[in-house]
Amino acid sequence: MSTMLARFSRRAPSSARAAADNARTPGPDAPPATAMAKARPWLLLAPILLFLAVLGAAALVVLRMSFGAQGNEWHGFTLQNYTDLLDGYFMKSLWLTLKLAFQSMISAVLLAIPVALAMARTKSRLARRLLLAGVLLPLLVNLLLQGYGWLIILGPAGLLNHALLGSGLVQRPVMWLYREHGVLLGLIQTAFPLAVLPLSSAMRAVSSSYEEAAATLGATRWQTLRHVLLPLAMPGLVSGALLVFAYNASAFAVPLLLGGRRVPMLAVLVHDQVAPLLNWPAASASGVVLMIATLTVMALSQRLVRRTQRLAEEPHA
Repeated sequence: MSTMLARFSRRAPSSARAAADNARTPGPDAPPATAMAKARPWLLLAPILLFLAVLGAAALVVLRMSFGAQGNEWHGFTLQNYTDLLDGYFMKSLWLTLKLAFQSMISAVLLAIPVALAMARTKSRLARRLLLAGVLLPLLVNLLLQGYGWLIILGPAGLLNHALLGSGLVQRPVMWLYREHGVLLGLIQTAFPLAVLPLSSAMRAVSSSYEEAAATLGATRWQTLRHVLLPLAMPGLVSGALLVFAYNASAFAVPLLLGGRRVPMLAVLVHDQVAPLLNWPAASASGVVLMIATLTVMALSQRLVRRTQRLAEEPHA
């Protein structure tokens, strides 16, 4: 009997393992895993993948057309379109586009910091919803309507000049329209939500205990914001800044309405090459150069921010 018990005890673990394996392995009667269950993640990703595929195809079409000749876009091949871009007028337009995009990025981010901080730290749901609605309002209004609104505000007899004249700050109306500073105001206003939303999300993710600890150590609110909150929310700040830069670098409606042909940003130049001249290859080459310049500036900015963060962390390591 003892010999039989010993043999059973030796076989029991292996039998238990076999039973567990049988439980894990579905039998012939068990329903196999359906193809739908395996394909479910891909079905969820299908819309964004389709959207990216369309964008990639459009970019390839523009790239191919940039090497074509006018009237023979698909069969010809020439570098003349890019050679023509070395003209002084185009280089001035490219520099103006990058300059206004950079200035609007800095201004929008500086204005977004207090608004994002209020959205992240307010305890009232109603106040947070009202702030969010105010921030999202420019995104709900057509750019043309916003541009016409700026025409009313910035005109010689507009609201802004009436306010300046009434306050005695100026003696005659200031020319805001068809000037760089007028276009800059429009760019800041239209891209402002793109700076606020990522920054407010990043600030909301930062625990308020860090601010309480800084206040306990004697830091002022400005020191807490500068040395604690903004470094921790830096990913959101950088994301918002790059979104504003990319958005305004390709802006068309606002520069056309507020700047006309006197502020020739690159998107307006591309429109002029397409609409009256039907020079699709030249317009495509201009678009490719603008895309490359924008991506280069964004990549350099991200690299500079990462390097700055590493240098800031080294003394604490």
